[in-house]
Amino acid sequence: MSVKMTRYKHADFADDDSVGSVQLTEGISSSATHIRYHTGSSMWKKRSMLEKALLVLVGTLLFVVMVLAFLLSSADRRIREAKLVNHKPTTIPDELSMMPCLNKSCIHIANGILESMDPAVDPCEDFYSYACDGWIRANPIPEGKSTWNSFLKLEQKNQQIIKHVLEQPLDDLKSKAEQKAKLYYESCLDLNDTVENLGAKPMLELLKNIGGWNITDSGFNVNRWSLQNTLQIIQNQYNIGGLFSYAVGEDDKNSTRHVLQVDQSGLTLPTREHYLNKTEHEKILNAYLDYMTKVGELLGGDPNSTRDQMSGVIEFETKLANITIPNELRRDEETLYNLLSVAELQDRAGFINWQLFFDNAMRIVNKKISSKDDVVVYAPEYLSNLTLLIEEYNKTAEGKIVLNNYLVWQTVRTFTGCLSKAFRDAYKGLRKAMMGSESGEEAQWRYCVSDTTNVLGFAVGAIFVREVFHGDSKVHAETMINDVRTAFKRNFKNLDWMDKETRKAAEIKADAISDMIGYPDFIQDPKLLDERYAILEVRNDTYFENNINLNKYTLRKNLEKINQPVKKTTWSMSPSTVNAYYTPTKNQMVFPAGILQSPFYDPSFPSSLNFGGMGVVVGHELTHGFDDQGREFDKDGNLHQWWNNKTIEKFKARTKCVARQYSKYQLNGKNLNGNQTLGENIADNGGLKAAFHAYMDHMKGKPDPQMLPGLSLNHKQLFFVAFAQVWCTAVTKESASLQIEKDPHSPGRYRVIGSLTNLREFSDEFKCKPGSPMNPKGKCEVW
Repeated sequence: MSVKMTRYKHADFADDDSVGSVQLTEGISSSATHIRYHTGSSMWKKRSMLEKALLVLVGTLLFVVMVLAFLLSSADRRIREAKLVNHKPTTIPDELSMMPCLNKSCIHIANGILESMDPAVDPCEDFYSYACDGWIRANPIPEGKSTWNSFLKLEQKNQQIIKHVLEQPLDDLKSKAEQKAKLYYESCLDLNDTVENLGAKPMLELLKNIGGWNITDSGFNVNRWSLQNTLQIIQNQYNIGGLFSYAVGEDDKNSTRHVLQVDQSGLTLPTREHYLNKTEHEKILNAYLDYMTKVGELLGGDPNSTRDQMSGVIEFETKLANITIPNELRRDEETLYNLLSVAELQDRAGFINWQLFFDNAMRIVNKKISSKDDVVVYAPEYLSNLTLLIEEYNKTAEGKIVLNNYLVWQTVRTFTGCLSKAFRDAYKGLRKAMMGSESGEEAQWRYCVSDTTNVLGFAVGAIFVREVFHGDSKVHAETMINDVRTAFKRNFKNLDWMDKETRKAAEIKADAISDMIGYPDFIQDPKLLDERYAILEVRNDTYFENNINLNKYTLRKNLEKINQPVKKTTWSMSPSTVNAYYTPTKNQMVFPAGILQSPFYDPSFPSSLNFGGMGVVVGHELTHGFDDQGREFDKDGNLHQWWNNKTIEKFKARTKCVARQYSKYQLNGKNLNGNQTLGENIADNGGLKAAFHAYMDHMKGKPDPQMLPGLSLNHKQLFFVAFAQVWCTAVTKESASLQIEKDPHSPGRYRVIGSLTNLREFSDEFKCKPGSPMNPKGKCEVW
């Protein structure tokens, strides 16, 4: 089977495998995923049906006898052990009452758990290795990927479903929106080699439209150039970021309205440290310069001149990195929020005329912004320093050329993935340096399903929901959410650091958290679905233009929200996504249909596994409403202080414990950043605890469930195994380092170990001695 190389289109250089945004790679043939059984003789074919049936029956009886013999032997051994250790012998009748479940479902489930485990590891020494080492050995990272885990495997399963429908005849699809998804998918596949035949032509035309690039022969004239005009073209026509970002979003302090928001932005590489720590990141910086140079050459630039000018762009980005505030210092939402008028913003950051800039943007939607209108500025210090930096470069023609080169580069890198293979291959070296993997041999259809989902997520969601999502899953998820919420709230009374008034307000907020499960209702109505994408133009032979249209469409849809009330039921994630999220300004959790599947949830699973998987996901999102950032928003999603001052001080002391704990963890000799990952770590810890207690409540008054065959674990222990196995991950060294530097989530290993070592109930269930690695004496507890 022939494959095409992966395209990297929206080149923000985020790892395409990262768990938090959504992932996706190469298909594995059935021969690689299923064990083949050989008869060893052709005599089987010659037997009659009766003979075959008798042989199968005898074989089954022999298997049952062997299992019973094993169980009795195991019971006798445990009785002897009990006499030696506990001096309290266990009776044979008790053992027989714990006969394992031997139906097909239980055997299948047990087999999956056992294959992922490494029973040779002591669970009290390293529970992640105990639960996951078998999985990691059996799941090497596929070619072209830098990370491999349960999220990615499930994502690939979802891709197969979507592909099947997108390849049906156009008239068989249920709406115009779904037809647009099919057309976009076909343009990405480039079945007629249109993209290859066009080569650099679409980009060269775009360069002329945005005023030219000094690196190429595209009409750039420094004497006619202005920063104002170029920013308005790039940001307000093509929706490309650079220097700063702006959007229309929910006002943090009045979550019923939309408001303009401005923040720091402009770095191409993932973090400021990639520019400032040149010794550690020399390999990446060199690969970045090579990538920029190759792209410039492909667009007609002279090799030496292109390299020199791109070096100037990196030098400018390094200066931007120097004034960019690190993310770990941007976690206090109250401090970040600065409400200014457009006129006040002009006084603070005069490097452009903001009134003209916003007027230019709002013409797209026939709206106006006055000098008195509000803008929420999240990085006033950055914008002030940016003004000084721009003034320095604007003094000379050479400086203006650098500024234009930088802004045009932001545009070029965004769309290079929509060009021919030569442009896509140019990125391979940088990807290898950053993530330890080149673009690999990912089947083109997989990339295109993922790309189509990113572009027309709700049209694809309609397809996915229709094919696989069942209403029962939605009902069961709702019940689980209520169970976890109840357990989470009940724990408030055990938190002696909370005063009564704050505790009562927290209970009210927890009750007020709304949830959306599966999908938004509008996707099942073809008329409403078509209306959403009515202005998006898509053809099956214009991949580059489709993406230009997409950027313009996305900008228009965002700007339309200005002065409009907030709809609390708006989704921000495609229904097929294997993920979930919490929005503080809506005080809302969302669980797409994509994650309501095995290994997170399955109707055939015992409750222990469903609570250990999906239950912890629910608890995680619920706890985000009370992490170091979420707790600053009240029940209505408004940012203000609604906690008692002394309670806030005690809360912060506890979060410092968590930050210190995770900062001590190392991966490949590199320490995690406990401040950067603080919110996610709080959510992991609180979510695990709430889900476990919800499971215990769920089982009250019910008989102990049968054990799973081959596993000497009770279901409370299986809860923790299920939780851990969700995070089994194989990852390259480079990708792990990148995650530590930029991801707000801890690596999978420490999402498991960090949460479990803080939970006394885990140590009790696995009888971990105090002071053992998984039961340290010093524990951190927030929720």
